[in-house]
Amino acid sequence: MPHFLIQFAQQHEEFRLPELEALATIENVQMTYEPSDYSLESPFLIVEIESAEKAALLLKRAILIRTITELWATGSSWDEVIEKVKEHPERWPQYLHCSFKFSVVTFGGTIEMKDKPPLINRFSFTGFQGKIDLKTPEEEFLLIADYGIDPNVHVAHTFYMGRLVGHGKRELIDKFNVKKRKYIGNTTMDAELSLIMANQALCGPGKLVYDPFVGTGSFLMTCAHFGAMTVGSDIDGRQIRGKGKASIQSNCEQYNLKGRVLDALVFDVCHSPWRTFKEGLFDAIVTDPPYGVRAGAKTLGRKDQSKQATEPRMAVNEGVLAHLLPDYVPPTKPYEMTEVVADLLMFAVKNLVRGGRLVYWLPTVTEDYSIDDLPTHPCMELVANCEQAFGQWSRRLITMEKVKDWDGHAPLGAPSGEMNKSKTGPSQQGHFGFRDRYFAFSAVENAQRKKDLKEAFQAGGKEAVAAYMRQLEDKKNKAAAAAAAAAAAASQES
Repeated sequence: MPHFLIQFAQQHEEFRLPELEALATIENVQMTYEPSDYSLESPFLIVEIESAEKAALLLKRAILIRTITELWATGSSWDEVIEKVKEHPERWPQYLHCSFKFSVVTFGGTIEMKDKPPLINRFSFTGFQGKIDLKTPEEEFLLIADYGIDPNVHVAHTFYMGRLVGHGKRELIDKFNVKKRKYIGNTTMDAELSLIMANQALCGPGKLVYDPFVGTGSFLMTCAHFGAMTVGSDIDGRQIRGKGKASIQSNCEQYNLKGRVLDALVFDVCHSPWRTFKEGLFDAIVTDPPYGVRAGAKTLGRKDQSKQATEPRMAVNEGVLAHLLPDYVPPTKPYEMTEVVADLLMFAVKNLVRGGRLVYWLPTVTEDYSIDDLPTHPCMELVANCEQAFGQWSRRLITMEKVKDWDGHAPLGAPSGEMNKSKTGPSQQGHFGFRDRYFAFSAVENAQRKKDLKEAFQAGGKEAVAAYMRQLEDKKNKAAAAAAAAAAAASQES
C-alpha cells in the first residue's frame, strides 16, 4: 500500500495516536503503521493507507494533524531522496500539466531563504510543465527536513519528499476559542481538548451524546459540530440558565447549533430520570467531572446522616410535604472523586449502546497514580489513557468502549488500589481526595516561598527580597517561553 507522512501538531503528544485511531474508525479507513516508529518527541509518523482519497478522509475533522503527505521518498540526505524519487518516474506524468508549487518545510531547524530555490531546482527532473502558482496551486509538493528537538543539533537527520494530500482542521480551535464564546464559566473546557474528545467519542450524524456534568455546555457544542445530537445535565442549574442574556442557548445560537443541541437539564446524575434500555440509550458520554478545584462535586443527600429528619416535615401554612413545594431545594453533600468515577462508569455500563464510548477526564496526583486506579467492568474496554501533565498533578483523558451488553447484575471490578480513607496509605489511589491534596501542593509551595522571602530579607533586606522576586519572575518567564516554544515548534513553509 502507498505510504503517507503524517505531521502532527507539536503539542498534546500523548493524544495524537488515539485521535488518529479514532479518525480511522469514524471514516472506516484501513491504516497500518509501526508503533515503534512513533516518538512523542517527533511530529512525524509514516503510515500505510490504500489511497490518497482514503488518507484525505482522516483530515475532515483532524485536530492534532497538521498535514498528510503522499510520501515519494525518505532518506538521510537530499541526495538519497532525489535518487529514490528518480526510481519511480511513473508517478510524475499525471501532474505534468497541473499548476503547482514546491514548499520547503523544516522542523526543529531552518533553511535560509537563499538556499531554498536551488534545492527546489534539484527536482526539475520531474519535468512538470504546468504553471507555478504560489497561492492556489492544483498540486503542492513538499520538501521536508527534520532536525529533531535538540537545540544543539544544526543538521537535519531525516529528509522527506512527497505530494501534499491536505491539511487538518486546526482552524476549528479558533472557531470554538473560549475567548470568543458568548458564554463561559470557570470550568469551561479548552476548545482544542474539547474537539479532541468529540473525536475520541466517535461523534457524528445520527449519534446521541450525553454530558452528565454539563456546566456551560462546551462538549455539547463541539460534539454537535461534528453532527451528533447532544444533551446535558447538571445538579447545579445556575450555569445552565446562565446570567442575563448569556447562556448555553446563546452559545447554540453563536455556532448555529440549535437544531443539534437538544437541551440541558437540572438533576443529579446519581438520581437521573433516564429510562434504562437493554440495548442502551446513548452513543457516547463525554464529560469533565468536577473535582473540587474550580467547582466542587455535589450529589443529593446529607453529609451528616444524624441530621436527617426521621419524619416528613410539613410546611406550616400550606399543609403539604416540604419537598413538594415549588421552592424546595434538596440538600447536597460532597461527592468524592473515587465515587464520581465509579458511578460514572456504572452509568455508562447501563446506558451506552454496544460500541458506545465513555470519554472523561480523571485528575490524579502524579506520584500516586497507577493504571490499576481505574475502576473496571467486564462490559467496558479501555481504549486510550492520555496524560496532560501539570507537574505534581495531572489529568488523564480516559476513553472506554462498551464491548458487550450489561446483564443487569455484573458490578464494577474493584481497582487494585484500595479506596481507603487514609491520606498516607501506600496503595492510595491517585485521584482519591484529589481536592484536598491539590490545595496541599499550593500550601506547601506558599509556605516555602514565605520562608525564602524571610531568609532573603534577613540576609540582605529589601534589595535581597527584590532580587529573589526577580528570580521567581525570570523562572516563570522561562517556563512560559519554553511552553510557547514547544507549542510553536511547527513547520516553516516558504
